[in-house]
Amino acid sequence: MTDITLYGIKNCDSVKKARKWLDDHSVPYEFHDFRIDGITKTLVNDFLKDNAVDVVINKRGTTWRKLAEAQKQVTTKTQAIELMLDNPTIIKRPVLLVNGAYSVGFSEEKYESLGL
Repeated sequence: MTDITLYGIKNCDSVKKARKWLDDHSVPYEFHDFRIDGITKTLVNDFLKDNAVDVVINKRGTTWRKLAEAQKQVTTKTQAIELMLDNPTIIKRPVLLVNGAYSVGFSEEKYESLGL
């Protein structure tokens, strides 16, 4: 199996569900915690290669709701990247790297469709 990396925050419920699913299906993976391992501009750019900005930024979460209105006015990819670097918890979780492609969010169906 190809190297798999799961990105997120360990106490996030969606990340917990994804980790449990991977563990239950004996899928080996590396876990990258945004808070512990950090996040880089390169990594955020990589997330955006396979996903639209609106998919990667979680506009339903607490972090988004706490932002000032001016910060929410993201009109360019560069602005979106800076917002995610300044507020890593705004990134929708989990992000899964499988076969060189990034998938955002968790559902059993999605993970099964990735051949896991």
